[in-house]
Amino acid sequence: MRNNKMIKQLAIAVALAGVAVAAQAHRPWMIPNTSIIETDREAWVTIDGAISEGLFENDFMPLKMDGLTVTGPDGATAPAPAAVMGKHRSSVDILLPKDGTYRITLGANNLMGSYKLNGETKRFRGNDAPPAGATDVKTTTMVQRQDTFVTLNKSSDGALKPTGSGLEMVALSNPTELRAGETAKFRFQLDGKPLANFPFSLIPGGVKYRGTLNETRLTTDANGEASFKLPAPNMYWLSAAYPANAPRGPGVEQPAKRYSYSATFEILPE
Repeated sequence: MRNNKMIKQLAIAVALAGVAVAAQAHRPWMIPNTSIIETDREAWVTIDGAISEGLFENDFMPLKMDGLTVTGPDGATAPAPAAVMGKHRSSVDILLPKDGTYRITLGANNLMGSYKLNGETKRFRGNDAPPAGATDVKTTTMVQRQDTFVTLNKSSDGALKPTGSGLEMVALSNPTELRAGETAKFRFQLDGKPLANFPFSLIPGGVKYRGTLNETRLTTDANGEASFKLPAPNMYWLSAAYPANAPRGPGVEQPAKRYSYSATFEILPE
């Protein structure tokens, strides 16, 4: 009996440790103050961005939102105003001049690499170049993209058209019209080509109040598409990476390019 009790306690401890590790992951996100605006007056949306342990909690550091763009209902893309960076979050106010759905996108390319010098492996990133005499130089470009969405008065699909570049989610269901219990359909593609059997996940906000991630893991079909029943109402963070589940760490050969994608959207009550 005592051994069984000890085994149960150990299992609980391991499970809690796994939750703690998962909860401590730092995730970058952008979130609008609202995803649906209904007004006949001048309309604005505020986008906050941060990197945090708790989703949508300003508990670590601000997200650098240089290069933020806005794609309007007509499909035209323009630079967003400069964001204000605070201690724990960044924030930007964006004017919405016409009715329809908008996509707010943050993209970044970061170079990372390693080299050997005098028998020792060293790492570098950005514009830093390996010193003279360096050997076995290896580089990986990290291509990152984040999206969030907002609709003014009536939804549209002009802003949802794919760019055909990098890893992206094509929203076949409007991301501002998602309701719990209904079915949503998304497609994932890389440089315009559908990604079959591609994994992605959804995590709802409010992790600190639950004590668990409540992550939903999904996979696309042979056409790179996934249809799934929408979970309970909340703000959600969707994430995906390519190559999926690629090994990392010292001594592991890295691909020339790695892609990451995330999106924030709201699931409304039924």
